[in-house]
Amino acid sequence: MPKLITLGSGAVAAALMAGVFLLAAPAVAQDYPNRPITLIVPFPPGGSTTIVGRIVADKMSEVLGQSIVVDNRGGAGGTIGSRAVAKSAGDGYTILLGYTGTLAIGPSLYGNVGYDPRADFEPIGRIGTAPNTLVVHPSFPVHSVPELIAYAKANPGKVNFGSQGVGTTPHLTGELFARVTGTKLTHVPYRGTAQAVNDLIAGHLDLLFFQLDSVREQYQAKRAKMLAVTTPERVPAVPDVPTMDEAGVKGFRSDTWNALAAPPKTPAAIVAKLNAGINEVLRQPETAEHLRGMNMTPIGGTPDGIKAFIKDETERWGDVIRAANIRVE
Repeated sequence: MPKLITLGSGAVAAALMAGVFLLAAPAVAQDYPNRPITLIVPFPPGGSTTIVGRIVADKMSEVLGQSIVVDNRGGAGGTIGSRAVAKSAGDGYTILLGYTGTLAIGPSLYGNVGYDPRADFEPIGRIGTAPNTLVVHPSFPVHSVPELIAYAKANPGKVNFGSQGVGTTPHLTGELFARVTGTKLTHVPYRGTAQAVNDLIAGHLDLLFFQLDSVREQYQAKRAKMLAVTTPERVPAVPDVPTMDEAGVKGFRSDTWNALAAPPKTPAAIVAKLNAGINEVLRQPETAEHLRGMNMTPIGGTPDGIKAFIKDETERWGDVIRAANIRVE
């Protein structure tokens, strides 16, 4: 005869609660979203990240049947807005538009960023990636990456490169380039993109490792020479420009990417629904056209895929930051 198992009142209550939770979780996901969602963009209005955020918010609103409100919360390189999402309720009604700096660079760069991108977010999916480039002033006496490396080795510390600030992707790309090529470059930080580009055009800077969208106009007007793109493959917008790999710096990669993320403990079913939404949006020709107009390639993918990607990016840029001894308090 099978043994009869009895449960005390506390165990019965726990079992009942577990059953209720299992039944409720799919119901919550099925009902989601039933009110507006807030998409936090961790930068002031007006930049390219906000433009991407508004494209995504408008299109995902249509797909999900609920409005998505863009909330710009700038400061500290995007970490203030990111921290706000990391501390939010995991109910799917507050999500983050993250990017390379907030989800891969910030935690290694700042003394106390207040969140761990791998533990304090539930990744939803990548939106797109934009190539970075290596551009020099037209009068700078090199015409290729090998020539630049030779010139920099012959003039250690005398070749300068600009960025939008300490710890930005262009800064770290320059540090990575110097590290893998055995050269010594001098970093000149600015407070924004326009100032750095203007100084390159004026001849006050030697080179930039900037996003293609920021320097394409200058390149086309022959006010800057583009020596390479920092992506594994050539970029359709500038098909004649070689990759770093083709130019002899094997395996060199640096791009700027955006991704959606939710607070920790957001139910997997809700994350899956948001992931399906962003993938559907990225498949729409109009969205793809918008992003490609910004020199971005739509990506998409699964939550597990972006989680592994963020882990790799965090470790890769963390190595660069530690090797260059970069720190922002």
